[in-house]
Amino acid sequence: MMRPAPEGLTMLGQATALPASPEQAVLERVANPHPDIAYCIRFAAPEFTSLCPLTGQPDFAHLVLDYVPGQWIVESKSLKLYLGSFRNHGAFHEACTLDIARRLVATIEPAWLRIGGYWYPRGGIPIDVFWQTGAPPPDVWVPDQGVAGYRGRG
Repeated sequence: MMRPAPEGLTMLGQATALPASPEQAVLERVANPHPDIAYCIRFAAPEFTSLCPLTGQPDFAHLVLDYVPGQWIVESKSLKLYLGSFRNHGAFHEACTLDIARRLVATIEPAWLRIGGYWYPRGGIPIDVFWQTGAPPPDVWVPDQGVAGYRGRG
């Protein structure tokens, strides 16, 4: 039996089209079920895709998002659709990675957030992009992101 989505959510329990762009994508949030506990949430997107803004060629990355929630957590279907909206979006690696992090911070107001953008090489050079809001809260276990630096065939 399907339950209705919590009030205010527009995507759960129904077919939802992939947004045409990150600007059109809606990131939704829900109340943190444990606001009294500091804990880490991780999302990994190992097949993230965007477009080079100059050539239109696809760029690929393995994104890892870690955050310690405050009063809100991101609704995962909306995050999946938001990340998918970059497939036809032209932006450099640095812009994609930091735009995602800043949008999440603005939407869910986490106690702490970090993003690792592990981009696959184009032109022979991988570009990895890392950012965090500050030091993680004490007494929160934040595991290593577990993505090895690019080594090619060597």
